[in-house]
Amino acid sequence: QVQLVESGGGLVQTGGSLRLSCAVSGRTGSTYTMGWFRQAPGKEREFVARITWSFGSTYYADSVKGRFSISRDNAKNTVYLQMNSLIPEDTAVYYCAARTQIGGTVAASYDYWGQGTQVTVSS
Repeated sequence: QVQLVESGGGLVQTGGSLRLSCAVSGRTGSTYTMGWFRQAPGKEREFVARITWSFGSTYYADSVKGRFSISRDNAKNTVYLQMNSLIPEDTAVYYCAARTQIGGTVAASYDYWGQGTQVTVSS
């Protein structure tokens, strides 16, 4: 089993920044791709960014490209999501997810999930 614990959410004004963390424990060797997703009230869960443990290859949703940055610390088994230039549309619960295959932007293809952390951007 793999456990994911997110932290770092909160309330921030438009234009502000937050850094989310996702601590991974358990059978970490079985995970190849780490992703961040978000879900706003009344909306479906959507892909935000992903990174591979091995080469650090990244991929972003168009809506966050240039503003968000995903990174990983292999020694700490932790993945980060640096969010800059936040806008009210970024308000959502942010989830960390792990996948036992390379790549993927579909939530249903991820095998493990954290409990989520709330990010609220005020206007």
